[in-house]
Amino acid sequence: MSRAHPDDQPTLWGEDGPPGTETLPLPVPDPAQRVTRVAGHPILIGTSGFSFPDWEGPFYPRGMATSRRLPFYERYFPAVELNTTYYGIPSPKTLSLLAAKTHPDFEFVAKAHQSMTHEIETPQASYDEFLRAIEPLRAAGRFHGVLAQFPWRFRRTSEAEKHLAEMKERFDGIPLFAEFRHDSWMDEEVFDSLAQHGIGYCCVDEPSLDTLVPPVARLTTDVAYVRFHGRNDKAWWGRGEGDRYDYDYRPEELKDWLQKIRDLAERAKKTYVFFNNCHAGQAARNARLMMDMMQRDLS
Repeated sequence: MSRAHPDDQPTLWGEDGPPGTETLPLPVPDPAQRVTRVAGHPILIGTSGFSFPDWEGPFYPRGMATSRRLPFYERYFPAVELNTTYYGIPSPKTLSLLAAKTHPDFEFVAKAHQSMTHEIETPQASYDEFLRAIEPLRAAGRFHGVLAQFPWRFRRTSEAEKHLAEMKERFDGIPLFAEFRHDSWMDEEVFDSLAQHGIGYCCVDEPSLDTLVPPVARLTTDVAYVRFHGRNDKAWWGRGEGDRYDYDYRPEELKDWLQKIRDLAERAKKTYVFFNNCHAGQAARNARLMMDMMQRDLS
C-alpha cells in the first residue's frame, strides 16, 4: 500500500491555486513510483539541496513557509543530498527536525564540510562536530553517506591519496563517496585504490573542458553515485557572468546517461542520482525529467 501525505493532490495546484504561481508542470507521483528499479535494485533520483529562495515559483508555491519545503520536496523525490553541511556544520537538532519532517523511507546524504575537502589539514574537531550533527539521522536509519566534493586544485598526488584514505578512516563505518574535478584522477589505479579502501566513486556530468573530469561511469563499491552539474562552460571558471550551475538539461543530453545509469544499477545494490544545477529550480525539473525518462526507458 502506498503511503499517503496529508496534503496529497492530483497535481501541484488546481484551478483554485494561488494566482501567479508558477510551479513544476508535472503531476505529483505516487510515492511508490518515485523509485525506479533495475534488476530489483533501486535508483534514487533527487537534487543537491532543497531549500533555495529562487525555487519559489519554479518549484515551490509562492509564499510557502520554508518549514514546509522538505515535506513538499519529498512528494517528488525519495532522497536529498544536503549541501548546507559543506558551508557550515548544522546542529544535531536541525538535522533531527529534517528527519521528523519526512517519512522513514526518505534518505539523506550530506556533503562533507569544506574544511575536509578544501584544506590540506583538517582538525579532528571538524570531524567530531560533523559526526555529532548527523547522529540523529544515523540513529533514525536515515543517513546513507558523505559526499567529498574535492576542488579542481585537488590533483592526484601521494599526499592527496593519503588525505582521502585518512578521510575514510575518520568516517569509519559511514559510506564515503569521492568526487574529483581534476582529470589526473582518471586512472585505473585510482579506481582500484578506491575499491580497496571502500570509497565510492562519484560519476559526474559537467562541462567538457580541458582537465575537467569526463562523464565516466564507474562503480567502486556496492553503491553507485552520479551528480549532474550542468554544462555551462562559459561561466564554469568564473570568468564570465552568471552562475556556473545555471543550466537546463535537454532531454537528449540526459538520454546519454540512461544506459550508463542502467548499467551501474544492474551491478550496484543502490544508485543515487543527484542534480546540482540548482539555479532557479532547474535541478528539480531535470531530476523529474530524468525520473520520467528512466521509467519510460525501462518500460
